[in-house]
Amino acid sequence: MVNFVFLTLIIFSLCLLLWYGLKAFYSLWWKPKKLEKEFKQQGIKGSPYVVLYGVDMKEYINCITEAWSKPMNLNHQITSRVVPYVKNLVQQYGKVSLTWNGTTPRLIIMDPEMMKEVLSEKTGHFRKPPMNPLILMLAKGLTVLEGEEWSKHRRIINPAFHQEKLKAMMPAFSTSCIELIERWKKLVDPSKGSCELDVLPEMGKLTADVISRTAFGSNYEEGKRLFELQKEQIVLAIEAMQTLYIPSFRFLPTKKNRRRSYLSKEVNGILRGFISRREELMKTDSFSSTTDLLGLLLQSSYSESNGLTIEEVIEECKVFYSAAQETNSTLLTWAMVVLAMHPDWQDKAREEVERICGREVPGFKDIAHFKIMMMILNEVLRLYPPVVEVYRHTCKRTKLGDISIPAGVDLTLPILLVHHDSEYWGDDAEEFKPERFADGVFNALKDNQVSFFPFGGGPKVCIGQNFAMIEAKLALAMILRNFSFDLSPSYAHAPYTVMTLQPQHGAQIILHQL
Repeated sequence: MVNFVFLTLIIFSLCLLLWYGLKAFYSLWWKPKKLEKEFKQQGIKGSPYVVLYGVDMKEYINCITEAWSKPMNLNHQITSRVVPYVKNLVQQYGKVSLTWNGTTPRLIIMDPEMMKEVLSEKTGHFRKPPMNPLILMLAKGLTVLEGEEWSKHRRIINPAFHQEKLKAMMPAFSTSCIELIERWKKLVDPSKGSCELDVLPEMGKLTADVISRTAFGSNYEEGKRLFELQKEQIVLAIEAMQTLYIPSFRFLPTKKNRRRSYLSKEVNGILRGFISRREELMKTDSFSSTTDLLGLLLQSSYSESNGLTIEEVIEECKVFYSAAQETNSTLLTWAMVVLAMHPDWQDKAREEVERICGREVPGFKDIAHFKIMMMILNEVLRLYPPVVEVYRHTCKRTKLGDISIPAGVDLTLPILLVHHDSEYWGDDAEEFKPERFADGVFNALKDNQVSFFPFGGGPKVCIGQNFAMIEAKLALAMILRNFSFDLSPSYAHAPYTVMTLQPQHGAQIILHQL
């Protein structure tokens, strides 16, 4: 009897091992190789699959480590430094090419019609890729939601970015910009009439202050702790993105996991404090306390049966604090760097501001007439888009162009490569030429192709793009009116990505007070 039980246990254990072995074989070898063969039969070339970790991740890390090890020459040919691996892949295998994210196939897509179809999402077969839970600790708001949840959040948040709401935000925009100018004037050496400063953290402070005032009714000093915590969260999220994801690893009490948990609790606590103060204000002043983003979010939770919960409000606050601040500050930083590189366009923009506004603070109508400024900002967004790639994931088998793509495939639209592609922009694609946008974005595009999408595209286009452009135009107008600027000899041109496209060694500018 004992022998029978023992033998049964052995057989059961062997069957269990065989089951898990077959399951691992299917997941780690048979399925990826089957998908690789399917893509190859459709004419799609790319890097070969290597079990589990994949040679791609190793090569990717090696490529960016080498590319980021030293600054580049002072020009706008930045693709080889910022996205070296993807650029090499496209050059070697074509504008629809295959790479691997562990066991998941990833298609790099630069074909204009296919990009348009992915961004339009008409079939509903393209969704945002599954995310590492460690990265989701940053925020689980509009940027990661799908389906009905996304529609509900988008509907509730949309009114905060309508034209009348943006117009009402102008005093807050102006206050933040005036404080920036006054702070810079105090840094100027009276004997020289100039000073040197790194505009990257300065633009971070400005955009943080603008977001705090316009979205939450506070200011930078109140939100300073929150921004510092979120920056640390971003660093830890990037580390998570560059390592192999192991399910349940986030629950282990490692030093970094404990730090992630602490940061998440601290951020949530600060936002709960903002919300509690606003809820108290809403009891006595229901109108003025619901004119900004936080007010609108809270109003929905009170007035709608299907409104946002407080937890959902917190997540949307996280998204706006981190995403909007990062993208807006990098846009303004690169705009100053590029204008310092091209003083002729700096002069043209300054003349336009003086012609339209004189010495007055630009108003909402003034900003609408900044044609040269808009041309410059569009060209900066083309050459230095804050987000360098758009990611999607197939949730069902779907047809894209002539390609049949099974479910579970990652898609990457390389914004930076498309923006620098001579096929779409001509032989001067990597030169700074704002005049290409003289007749607007639509007329700058070749054959109405999807070749300019710094804020994404389709129904999921960035909800805050108008907010960002108003902020950028006002800030640059006020800076240009008070200062001329050029690059410091200490500036090292080194674009790289930390969530957004940033100058790796800072953006040292010499300001000359006018």
